[in-house]
Amino acid sequence: MAEYNVNYDEIAEYLKLYKAADDEKEKKHLQNIIALAAMPLVKKIGRGLARRNTDPVEDIIQVGSVGLVKAIQLYNPKVSENFKTYATYLITGEIRHYLRDKVAMIKAPREIYELAYRVNKVMQKLKDEQGNEPSEAIIAEELGTSVGKVKEVIDVERRKQTISLDQIISTGNDESLSLFDKIADDNHYNLESFHEDKILLNDAIKKLDVKLQEVIVLNYFEDMSQTQIALKLGISQMQVSRRLKKALQNLLQILSEKEKV
Repeated sequence: MAEYNVNYDEIAEYLKLYKAADDEKEKKHLQNIIALAAMPLVKKIGRGLARRNTDPVEDIIQVGSVGLVKAIQLYNPKVSENFKTYATYLITGEIRHYLRDKVAMIKAPREIYELAYRVNKVMQKLKDEQGNEPSEAIIAEELGTSVGKVKEVIDVERRKQTISLDQIISTGNDESLSLFDKIADDNHYNLESFHEDKILLNDAIKKLDVKLQEVIVLNYFEDMSQTQIALKLGISQMQVSRRLKKALQNLLQILSEKEKV
């Protein structure tokens, strides 16, 4: 089971630099560094939601990455002290909106919508009687239909579940904000921009020292914790932490120097 370790103290420092930066190119580079450092959070959320849907997990993670970047761009430490909570709402929201929109584009057969009412009714009846969620096979047997039809209905119903845009975000300062007020316009940042940034970042990673490149790949792309990396490389966890910190600093420098060329 992958561990999702994110150094939020380090991210907070880069966020301060990001908010203070006046140059748009510098902000872009800092944004990419923060996104890389927080990617384990996107993977955790994406994989959790993917288990309840039929969409490929990588597609869901990419959509969640757009939510992460929007969180970086919109985050205001004066309003919300907890970036993790703020980013979680926008990452989750982006994924759920993607799944909701996909449902709207995919027209299920009429019989599936008609069967949905009966499936939900039977699920509730069996749950009340047995005290737990009935299996798809039991529901199918109760309705006299196929397990495949029941699975199709359940998948469509799950996709319809979206977070409310009026859901309240706790700011930690006795203030509340509507999630609707925090979601950026879809044109502000999209998957195309994400792919461009990913290519730019991958090129920069290849220019790192081999030892630094190694810890970046293991931590952010192979989901290994610092402890696991330390055991694999035969070094201390503290050394791994220092290499990761140096790697992010070097990446920022490489990205900045590339702009000057």
